[in-house]
Amino acid sequence: MIEAVKFWNEPNNKSHWDFENLDPEWRIFSEMVSLAGQAVASENPRLTRVLGGMSPIRQDFVQRMWAQGALDHVEVVAVHGFPLDWNHWTIHEWPSMIADIQAVTDKQIWVTEVGISTFGAEEVQEFGLAKTAELLIGRVPRIHWYSLYDLPKAWPATTRHREAEGSSYYRHFYMGLIREDGSPKPALKQFPLYAPEMGLCQWFHFEDHRLEDAVRWFRKLGVKHVRTGLSWADSFRPNALEWFDRQMTALEEFDVTVTFCFTPEHRSLAVERGLPGHHTSPPAQVEEFAEFCAQMVRRYAPGATLHAEPAGATFVS
Repeated sequence: MIEAVKFWNEPNNKSHWDFENLDPEWRIFSEMVSLAGQAVASENPRLTRVLGGMSPIRQDFVQRMWAQGALDHVEVVAVHGFPLDWNHWTIHEWPSMIADIQAVTDKQIWVTEVGISTFGAEEVQEFGLAKTAELLIGRVPRIHWYSLYDLPKAWPATTRHREAEGSSYYRHFYMGLIREDGSPKPALKQFPLYAPEMGLCQWFHFEDHRLEDAVRWFRKLGVKHVRTGLSWADSFRPNALEWFDRQMTALEEFDVTVTFCFTPEHRSLAVERGLPGHHTSPPAQVEEFAEFCAQMVRRYAPGATLHAEPAGATFVS
């Protein structure tokens, strides 16, 4: 079942939001979260609403979200951390990073992405998993390890910098507990020691061939909490609803946090301003994102007084 909905992914990371610098103070983002939060609450007030996991973890971003009203419409502030790969702090600083955010908000703090790549050595991931569990289990109510699978090398990482990032770019492809060829890494054997207190984050690409295999692994590993996404941009693809239905049906036995994100290029503010469209752009009309969130909740997590839309219902874009 869906237990929470999350608005965007790493909004304060410029490769995930507003690479064109159209929203430098996150005012558009704050308005979008406020409208989406209200739209979700009107459909199902029991759903937990989560502010998209920040990366880097910054007090000033949370304070800005509070000042601009976005925190009025969420119950949880999420953080993402990768201290052995991308962040400029050590893995031992996790408790202080959580405390820094707790100092500026009374919202719950969830860690919705934390992981260690095997780019340099697979033993590093074994150490990182064990140390992360030691430092975070019992400190925050939700932890989602990123991720079950390595990113296939034929797929692009969600970044705008590509090879210019050097090894930082290629680390994206080695975050899984399972290699691209399906073989397990050493850390996979450790993971059941920390489930179900530690969940998994696994992004599924459109019509991802790994979906059913992932479900089998979630069961085998003892996972209860799963984080994934439903892409607003993908909703304009042919047969989008059939894929969304398949994905959400496959995951219905787990407690799922669904992330809503990615702007359709033709709905982006960048295009309206004469720039190339991109999924990281703010939407030209934030109300459209809020309506997408509402439609997904009506379909997959309707409130007690509402009825789910049938599987063949028409998506109104």
